[in-house]
Amino acid sequence: MISVKNVSKSYGEVQALSNINFEVAEGEIVGLLGPNGAGKSTTIKILTGYLHPDSGQVAIDGLDVIKQTKEVQARIGYLPESTPLYPNLSVQAYLKLMADMRGLPRDEQPRLISEALMATGLVDHRARPIGHLSKGLKQRVGLAQAILHKPKLLILDEPTIGLDPTQIVEVRNLIKRLAQNSTILFSSHILSEVEAVCDRVLIIMNGQVKTDARLVDLAATTDAVLVLQSAADGVPERLMALEQIERVESFTTRDGYPAYRIHSAQDVTPAIYDVARQEAWPVRELRQETMTLEAIFNQLATAA
Repeated sequence: MISVKNVSKSYGEVQALSNINFEVAEGEIVGLLGPNGAGKSTTIKILTGYLHPDSGQVAIDGLDVIKQTKEVQARIGYLPESTPLYPNLSVQAYLKLMADMRGLPRDEQPRLISEALMATGLVDHRARPIGHLSKGLKQRVGLAQAILHKPKLLILDEPTIGLDPTQIVEVRNLIKRLAQNSTILFSSHILSEVEAVCDRVLIIMNGQVKTDARLVDLAATTDAVLVLQSAADGVPERLMALEQIERVESFTTRDGYPAYRIHSAQDVTPAIYDVARQEAWPVRELRQETMTLEAIFNQLATAA
C-alpha cells in the first residue's frame, strides 16, 4: 500500500529526512512515532502529496505520489492534528461541503454521507452545529470527512490528542473498526495509544527510521522475571550458576513479594523452572520480561 524508497528532504541546511525506507502492507495499522522535529510531519506531508522530496521514490497503492498526486489523494483519507471544522455548520452540512470539495458524484453523496455518519456514530448528531459538539465528537466529525470517499489509506495525525480518557477509548475503538476497510498510518505522541491500536511501529529520529518492527517482536526480550511467594536462601547464587545468565537483580514487587530479574542472552525460563523445582522454591510467577513501547522509545532517544 505504501512504499517509501531512499527519500530525503531538507529545509535549507536542516536535513528533515535522510534516505528513509519503509513499506506498509494493505490492511496493516502502523504507528509512526518520533520526538518533535524528528521528521514525522515531513513524512506525512510527502505521503499525502503536499510536499515533494528532494530525492527518492514514494508510491501509494502502486501510484507515484509525485507524478500522480491527484489520483493518490483520491485514495487517501487524512485527519490532520487540527481538523479545519466550521463551527456554524451542522455535521451533515459540513460533510456535504467536504463531498462537494472532493468532487464526489452528487447522486452518490447522500449514501456516502450516511455511511460515514453510521461508521463514526454521528447519526444522532448530524443536525447539530459542530461548534456545539464535545471535542470527542468533533474528532469523530474529522474522521467522518476522512472516510467519506472510501479511502484505501487513512493517515491519522494525533487523533486522540486533547481527549479525555473516555473519548480516547471511543476514538480508539472507532479506529479499530475503520481498519477493517482501510490501511492505517497512525501518528501519535501518546505511546500507550500506539500500543493499544497498532500492529507495527516505525520510529523516526533525526530524520532516519531507527526502528521498523511488529510490536510483539519489539517488546520481546530474553530476560526473565521470577517471583516467589516467600523468601528463599541462595536464589541469586543458584541462578548465576546457570549457563547464559549474565546477571541477576533482586527487587520486591508492588505486592511485597521477593522477585528476581534474570538477564541472559537467550530464553532460560525452562532452566530456571527446573532449578526452582529442584530447590523447592515457592514460585509465584515465572515469565519472560517484556519492554513497553515507552521504554523502547526512551532507549532509542537516549542513544540518539
